[in-house]
Amino acid sequence: MISAKKAKFEGTIQPWGNSLGLRITRPMGDLAHLSKGSKVEIEITEQGLLVKPAVKKPARLKLPYSEAELVRGLTPVKAHADELPAPLASEAGE
Repeated sequence: MISAKKAKFEGTIQPWGNSLGLRITRPMGDLAHLSKGSKVEIEITEQGLLVKPAVKKPARLKLPYSEAELVRGLTPVKAHADELPAPLASEAGE
């Protein structure tokens, strides 16, 4: 098997709409852990163009209630806004 560090292929940059595209052979994609639909990071380095698999972001936590649901029907009285202390002069910027 070919080592990923030694794998090399020659390709041709071709027009793709208003952009440029480069086809990656399946064996090269397999070695780089890329497949159809893979998200990649593309970086310009001193050596040229670096393409690598994107770092997967952790799944977003799905909370059981939305903010709108939590504050629905909330009034100053229910929120006890009348019990909040008045800010000190030093806190108010005076």
